Amino acid sequence: MSDQLTGTDRAKALALLQETGWSEVEGRDAIARTFEFADFVEAFGFMTRVAIVAEKMNHHPEWENVYKTVRVVLTSHDIGGLSQRDLRLATRMEQLAA
Repeated sequence: MSDQLTGTDRAKALALLQETGWSEVEGRDAIARTFEFADFVEAFGFMTRVAIVAEKMNHHPEWENVYKTVRVVLTSHDIGGLSQRDLRLATRMEQLAA
């Protein structure tokens, strides 16, 4: 289990994530980002790579895919909010999308 991010730690983490396109979800303690790829195959490949990482972390994103776009929401349901696991998965997603 991971602790919920609060205070200064949360503010610093969100500031860094916003630089890469992540934003807070209104009305939820969560972050979201939309990834866009060249085509469906690239989008699906990204989702497959993330699925392998997420499964190893036992931390699964909320996401949807329409053609070349993948919208992701991250939150830690077991603690009811944003945690270090979300930050780690968001960072890994950025690496996998590059």
